[in-house]
Amino acid sequence: MKRRKFIAGAGAIAAGTAAIVHAPAVIAQQKYRWRMPTTWTPALNVMLGSAQQLAKMVDEMSGGRLTIEVFPAGQIVPPLGVFDACSQGTVEAFMGASYYWAGKDPAVQWFTSVPFGMNPGGMTSWLFHGEGLKLWEETYAAFNLVPRPGPATGPQMAGWFRKKINTIADYKGLKMRIPGLGGQVIAKAGGTVVLTPGGEIFAALERGAIDAAEWVGPHDDLQLGLQNTARYYYYPGWHEPATTLEFTFNKKAYDALPVDLRRILDHGVTAVSEYGLSEYEAKNAIALEKLKTEYKDKVEILGLPPTVLRDLRKLAAEVLKAESEKSPMAGKVYASFTKFQTQLGGWRRISEAAYHQFVAV
Repeated sequence: MKRRKFIAGAGAIAAGTAAIVHAPAVIAQQKYRWRMPTTWTPALNVMLGSAQQLAKMVDEMSGGRLTIEVFPAGQIVPPLGVFDACSQGTVEAFMGASYYWAGKDPAVQWFTSVPFGMNPGGMTSWLFHGEGLKLWEETYAAFNLVPRPGPATGPQMAGWFRKKINTIADYKGLKMRIPGLGGQVIAKAGGTVVLTPGGEIFAALERGAIDAAEWVGPHDDLQLGLQNTARYYYYPGWHEPATTLEFTFNKKAYDALPVDLRRILDHGVTAVSEYGLSEYEAKNAIALEKLKTEYKDKVEILGLPPTVLRDLRKLAAEVLKAESEKSPMAGKVYASFTKFQTQLGGWRRISEAAYHQFVAV
């Protein structure tokens, strides 16, 4: 009888001791709830889908310790208000494109894409193996933000036009939706630049508020219905050869995460970025064929004349130099990007460029 009481008492003590021993582990399992507004409408299923995929991946890898609620453009924050909302801590994260925030510092434009710049592989190399991401973090630190490269769209199309482009003079007086450094080039060519969120491009083109617009490529453009607004669809996307989107986090919220959750978030972003670029490649091929067949009587897919591209390139060089002089950070980023592109050029000419010129069909 005494023995049974002793065993029961010892068991109770052991259970109590175990509870005390494991209490810190229970406390350490704090859960974090983030909100992530985006600049993308539900129609942009690769962009918005990438944010949703990240949220699902992070939730699963963290065992529910970090959950991210994703919101389409305008649902809780105006599409172009996400930067300020995250900077001020109203939300913990956002997904967008850094060149939308050129008014904050001209330097941010280089982190999305540069006219006549590097392709997605080169851009990724600069970000992760050059100074790109370090400079991006330095630029955003002034706004209490931590940036991470999101999916790349791949080389874009030059856009939808109501009239043909035969010479550089055809841009004069043209009202075009085009952001970033490419927009600065169009302005220098005599056009009027309009910064319109993706979900509003169709209406702007349809009612004649703009004469031309670029968005991404065949898949997204079909999703937005742009094939029903203008006849001439031009390539190549000289203005955005490597468009890299962004996942950005409020610095205070990011730093408050345990190290393992920060690593889950960072590696989740990298994985989603790879999925996004490959998804665009696959879906753009399908959508291009659809444009060529189902819309062959409504849409003409045209290459910009070489003389126009040469003139645009000259203007782009002037724009990049001028923008680089607008802030100390822009100067640093411009110098780093330009140096890396030059170094990469020698290899590209005998690798990818040579392949496309002599081998690829």
